[in-house]
Amino acid sequence: MRLSLLAVLTALLYCATAVGQSTPPQPPPAGRSGQVVPPFGLPELLCKAGDVDVVSAYPRMVDDCFDRYFTFHPTDGTAVGFHQYDAELENYSKESRDAEIAFLQEQKGVWTSFIPICGLDTFTLKRAIGDDGPADIQLVSNAINARLLELEDIRMWQRNPDIYSSSPTNSIFLLMRRNFAPAAERLKSVIAREQKMPANFAAAKTNLKDVPKVYTEIALEQMPGIISFFQNDVPAAFKSVTDPALLAEFKSSNDKVIFELQRYQDFLKNDLLPISNGDFRIGVENYRKKLEYQEMVDIPLDRLLAIGFEDLHKNQAELKRVAAQIDPQKTPEEILAQLEKQHPQPDHLLQSFHDTFNGLVAFIQQKNIITLPSEIRPIVEETPPFLRALSSASMDTPGPYENKATEAYFNVTLPEPTWSRQKTEEWMEDFNRGVIVSTAVHEAYPGHYTQFLWIKQAPTKIRKLIGCDSNSEGWAHYTEQMMLDEGYGNGDLNLRLGQLQDALLRNARYIAGIQMHTGTMTLEQATEFFIKEGHQTPAVAEREAQRGTSEPTYLVYTLGKLEIMKLRADYKQKMGDKFNLEQFHDEFMKQGDPPIKIIREKMLGNDSPVL
Repeated sequence: MRLSLLAVLTALLYCATAVGQSTPPQPPPAGRSGQVVPPFGLPELLCKAGDVDVVSAYPRMVDDCFDRYFTFHPTDGTAVGFHQYDAELENYSKESRDAEIAFLQEQKGVWTSFIPICGLDTFTLKRAIGDDGPADIQLVSNAINARLLELEDIRMWQRNPDIYSSSPTNSIFLLMRRNFAPAAERLKSVIAREQKMPANFAAAKTNLKDVPKVYTEIALEQMPGIISFFQNDVPAAFKSVTDPALLAEFKSSNDKVIFELQRYQDFLKNDLLPISNGDFRIGVENYRKKLEYQEMVDIPLDRLLAIGFEDLHKNQAELKRVAAQIDPQKTPEEILAQLEKQHPQPDHLLQSFHDTFNGLVAFIQQKNIITLPSEIRPIVEETPPFLRALSSASMDTPGPYENKATEAYFNVTLPEPTWSRQKTEEWMEDFNRGVIVSTAVHEAYPGHYTQFLWIKQAPTKIRKLIGCDSNSEGWAHYTEQMMLDEGYGNGDLNLRLGQLQDALLRNARYIAGIQMHTGTMTLEQATEFFIKEGHQTPAVAEREAQRGTSEPTYLVYTLGKLEIMKLRADYKQKMGDKFNLEQFHDEFMKQGDPPIKIIREKMLGNDSPVL
């Protein structure tokens, strides 16, 4: 998966998240050049002289919005490639939260008023700020609304203790992951961020209220990996640094973080867990708004649920048909059980993924599936410790403005050494041959890694920095089926079975996410649903259901796939004999990854329904 800004403006910017812990961020902020950028207030000041002023004012307004956003989310700044934020860390205090809300409310007024106050017709506005300008303005407005919804109504900062340990850990990981600067320089940034971390844990104890038990359990599950990360991985990443004074300063800050993490772990176990009786559900209205702001989908939830069940039943029937072709004497469950035994040993899993890349790339080029802008392959490695609790595989790509350290990493979660033999086997069954191919397609070719290769060609700065999950995850999920439909694997029924099993996993996410958060499905019922209806192993089902408690809209995989398939059908009808699959895919990629509604308007020239 690729993180995106629109996905919560918590994830509001392309991968991950400059402000000291002692005081909340205050304008005016530092801009790209390091100079002070005055905050823009009223858009009428920008537009009073007509479209000529808009041409110069609009880019400054865009820069101002992002520069000031990054002061609240410096880890996002590091992730996208703006390294002036590397020494800063998110501030989880009430004062900082109030300051961010005030900033967002101000920006909401600026962006929602920009077009009406300018008083420009669509033609003149596009001439002034580009064809994509009006849609980009909507993107920023929606992102602001999504972040306000999170801060004021959903309030994960109040309910999810994992935020306070995993998010700062990620901020350090980003400084270690890529060599965008000399090790000593990056270590100075690590020290600066570590010195601000104790305030996070103090803020957690003040902020956390009405915490769901499952959230505390997940946070506790993550803690040993996080503590080990600071004990082992962080020092190892900077072993080339030789400056004694710098190393002594690092040891002091790192030891303090380990101590505070251990105290936080004790707090979670002894103080928070016994009183973790909160409700993880975000409710119908918040769910509806979250979809509207993040995905630009306003379809009623009962209709969305019906669409989800329809696709679930379609994939179940197809699974049954394919299984019967393999062996008509056995049930689909028996056939899947056979397939699940066809997996590599844990110590060969990473190589098994890497080995799929050559065949995928060759097929894409031979069949003209999509243009691949680079021959460089992603690096396959084990998922970082602090991400393992809720992820089996993911793609970690550099941000669109990272120009020095451009490596991309394909993360795969291996079984933990402490697991029982049975749990390890169940986990590996989900990495059978069919699923390995499906996952490699999803994460790398032509899925997320291919999206990354295209992102620098996105038409605007806003499109480079703001995206949505129903586009990025929808595309990656769409490619799993599309590649087999186009002939990859030469009709291998086991590969089709693996693709269908993955499709059913996403169907189960779609339905469980809606039903859990609108109150018609419990966590236990969701786990059983993943097993019975989604054909998943118990180990995967448990983890998937838990993930859905804190990721309500993980319906985006199936939702986006269905939107893209409808767009392709409509575009094919429009183009007639001139339709070309590679041209369709390339044109889709050129837009960045905004909601499909925006791409439909661009490619079809109308605002017809997304589903």
